[in-house]
Amino acid sequence: MDIVSRVKGLLAQPHVEWNAVAAEPASVGGLFTGYVMPLSAIPAIAGFVGAYLMIGGLVSTGALLTGAVISYVLGLVGIFILAKIIELLMPTFDAPKDGLAAMKLAAYAPTASWVAGIFLLIPVVGALLSLVGALYSVYLFYLGAPIVARIPAQRAVVFTIAVFVVALVVNLAIGGVVSLLS
Repeated sequence: MDIVSRVKGLLAQPHVEWNAVAAEPASVGGLFTGYVMPLSAIPAIAGFVGAYLMIGGLVSTGALLTGAVISYVLGLVGIFILAKIIELLMPTFDAPKDGLAAMKLAAYAPTASWVAGIFLLIPVVGALLSLVGALYSVYLFYLGAPIVARIPAQRAVVFTIAVFVVALVVNLAIGGVVSLLS
C-alpha cells in the first residue's frame, strides 16, 4: 500500500485500514523508512518554516534547523521506544507479545498528528490543530489496539490510557532533551 492511500485510509476509514495493516506483512525497517520517517518529517519541516517566518530574525537559522533536526531524530527514537513499551504491555492486557504488531501500532497511530503538523507553518493556529491531530491519533490507537495488537476489546480503553501515559512521559523526556540541546 502506498503512503498516501494508507494515510487516507487511517484518517477516513480507520477500522478498514487497521484490518489491512494487521493482515499485511511488514518489517520494522520498512515501516520506518516507508512511513514513519516521511510522515514524521511533516511537523519537523513545517515547525522549522513556521518558526523561521515568525522569529527568524531573532534566532539564527542554524539554531532553528538544529532544533528541528534534533526533534525529528528524537521523535523517531520515540516511536521505536513506544513500540517496545507496547510490546512489553501487551501480555499484561491478555494479548500475545508481538514486536511487529507493536511496531505497526506505534508507527501508524500517530498519522493524524503528523499530518496535522503541516499547520505548524502558522504557529498559533498550528498549535491548536496539532492538538486536534494528537487527539485523533489517540483515537486511532484505541481503534487499532484490538485489531493489530489483539488487545481484548473490553480492555482497549485501559490499554490506550496506559500506553498514552507512558507515551506522554516519553514525549516529555524527548522535549526536555530537545530544549537542552537546542
